[in-house]
Amino acid sequence: MTEREKTVSELLKILPGAVEAGWPDEGVAAHYGDPAREQRALDGAGGPGDAGFVDRSNRGVLKITGPDRLTWLHSLTTQHLTGLAAGASAQALVLSPTGHLEHHLSLSDDGTSAWVHVEPGTAAPLAAFLASMRFMLRVEVEDVSQDCAVLTMMGPASAGIAAGLEGVLGQVNTGSFGEIDLIVARDALPGAAGELSRRGAIPAGMWALEALRIAARVPRLGLDTDHRTIPHEVGWIETAVHLNKGCYRGQETVARVHNLGHPPRRLVFLHLDGSVDRLPAHGDPIELGAPEPAGTVVGFTGSAARHYELGPIALALVKRTVPVDANLLAAGIAAAQEVIVPPDAGGNVQVTLRRRQIV
Repeated sequence: MTEREKTVSELLKILPGAVEAGWPDEGVAAHYGDPAREQRALDGAGGPGDAGFVDRSNRGVLKITGPDRLTWLHSLTTQHLTGLAAGASAQALVLSPTGHLEHHLSLSDDGTSAWVHVEPGTAAPLAAFLASMRFMLRVEVEDVSQDCAVLTMMGPASAGIAAGLEGVLGQVNTGSFGEIDLIVARDALPGAAGELSRRGAIPAGMWALEALRIAARVPRLGLDTDHRTIPHEVGWIETAVHLNKGCYRGQETVARVHNLGHPPRRLVFLHLDGSVDRLPAHGDPIELGAPEPAGTVVGFTGSAARHYELGPIALALVKRTVPVDANLLAAGIAAAQEVIVPPDAGGNVQVTLRRRQIV
């Protein structure tokens, strides 16, 4: 088996109509022939019986065991994890010593193991960092990405359809935009997908999932962030950071910006000009539009997608000083901004996320 064959999901090979996604989601499906229909199913647009599943088996998965696992993770991340109840989920960050984002963790604990999934290609460096911080504590860190896969359910009927699914090892319900993440044994993935289809869920690709994520104003590490990003800039202070917990790497920056200052940049949501037949690419410049001087770069494009109701949309990271009513250009495409992280974010940052209640 070639290295390429090892990285391509089995579902990409067997599900009808599958078209492979591009960076950063190579190896899984972008869509299965009808992205708009796939979005509607994930979003529940057709009614309470809607559900879809998304192959995210390109994501990294860690399994952390040992009686000290939660207090240990608590000491290394931004989240309060001591006493996390069995079955509960959380988001957490690993920061650099200067407070910049390094890893975003979606995790849950089942009473004996903590299951963590992370962005594609980041499991190995995260596992190496965690292993270097074990010291004498009773924890074991295992990168199980080759043996486990993430299968994401969305839609109003998703919880019921996924109940009792064979091959599920763990479940992460961070609920940032209505998703339920199942950790599935990789060799059980084709059978799980087939059973979900028989129960009424449809396969949906990353294009559909990403469009709904962007519409929910939820950032993604490595797309809507760069090497300089701090948690305040993208709104993770509310969802992935606990401001009243003990010391962790990067906490000084988090506390200083929260209590004394403002982050230098802020995440914005963009409504893009629908008459243009292209989307801005990741990293494309954000410039001030008329009547401001042409060519004034104030940020960069993170994620962009076509939403089944909203049309072309994007997330971007711009300078804090950009007026909230300023017209913007994303790679030359006219864009109207909506505030996610306000310019005066700091001590009492309130971000604009559109969350769905998970039953």
